[in-house]
Amino acid sequence: QVQLVESGGGLVQAGGSLRLSCAASGSIFSINTMGWHRQGPGKQRELVALVTSGGSTYYADSVKGRFTISRDSAKRTVYLQMSSLKPADTAVYYCRVLDSDNVYWGQGTQVTVSS
Repeated sequence: QVQLVESGGGLVQAGGSLRLSCAASGSIFSINTMGWHRQGPGKQRELVALVTSGGSTYYADSVKGRFTISRDSAKRTVYLQMSSLKPADTAVYYCRVLDSDNVYWGQGTQVTVSS
């Protein structure tokens, strides 16, 4: 069994910050890529950021300069530091982890940014 446990979501005012975390546990080996997706109201799920086992990162244009993704491979944990938050960032954020053969998804955590 593999479990992804997310935390850090909540309600914040525009301009504020939040830090999301996602820890993988169970029978998972050789994690390759860890990342975050989000789905806002009436929108499709989109890739927000990812980090590879080699440390390469990717960010959606909408969050560049405001969000930072990082990982602690020993802890099998990925983080998303979100700053200068906007109402448009309001969404359910999902953690995704890839190993050699499988894709695992977290349950999602709500981030709400008020104006």
